[in-house]
Amino acid sequence: MDHLLIPLLNGTLVAATPLIFAAIGELITERSGVMNLGIEGMMLIGAATAFGVALHGQPAFIAALVAMFAAALMASLFAILALGLAVNQYAAGLALTILGSGLSAVIGRQFGASSVTSIAKLRIPLLSDLPLIGKVLFSQDPMVYMALSLAVLAWWFLSRTRAGLVLRAVGEAPHSARAIGYPVIRIRYAAIVFGGAYLSLVYTPLWVDDMSAGRGWIALALVVFATWKPGRVVLGAWLFGGVTVAQLFAQTFGLHVPTQFMSALPYVATIVVLVVISRNPQTLRLNTPLSLAQPFRPEH
Repeated sequence: MDHLLIPLLNGTLVAATPLIFAAIGELITERSGVMNLGIEGMMLIGAATAFGVALHGQPAFIAALVAMFAAALMASLFAILALGLAVNQYAAGLALTILGSGLSAVIGRQFGASSVTSIAKLRIPLLSDLPLIGKVLFSQDPMVYMALSLAVLAWWFLSRTRAGLVLRAVGEAPHSARAIGYPVIRIRYAAIVFGGAYLSLVYTPLWVDDMSAGRGWIALALVVFATWKPGRVVLGAWLFGGVTVAQLFAQTFGLHVPTQFMSALPYVATIVVLVVISRNPQTLRLNTPLSLAQPFRPEH
């Protein structure tokens, strides 16, 4: 049984990691009162940039840093539109997704069928040799641990620091926050420029157009599913990651289900979760930032 369970659990952690990165970034952005629908485009640009840098012989760590910078530039473009020009945040986010999809496809043309070496897994002495738990929890690549650390840091930042309290205040009542001296636009700008890259370096070391395959949209749903709480983001990411990996193991368990249906399972699960959450609107009202997606225009 372990020969099936261990790959399933390992695959779940790997599949969940890009969702955690994307969802935590979106959670911070939404806590500031800004709705960014451009996650998919940012993930694709980050993936294309990371793949290109790694393909030219740079170590994965450098590739990830460059990809983070590229994603930050995309986020800055969204910030200029949504904050500087006060355009509709939904329209600006969708435009960012379309731009990221097209631009990453153009960049990816030069990659062809090339592949890169994925980030090596860590091996922790003694702990990695433990039965089951060692091979699952102590034999992952560094990005898995970084994603979990990021979730903990996000929780600590939002609930235990003055800066996190200010960010939440900006998301709840931006005009009141500005009245007591906080630079709302600058705080929101900083919240938007918060991203990372993982997909093309570990999850899929081969370049494929639109390789994020809708994970940016799942990350958006995760934020709502988690009611804007970092800990629940991790649990939700594991849930969706498990559903994603389960489709790959279905045939191994003798489930003769059409592959098209199994491929659609993660997105079906997203819809089901959102429907279940919507049945309790009071919870959403209590946790949703009050100024979410509402443009802020400072009064002169």
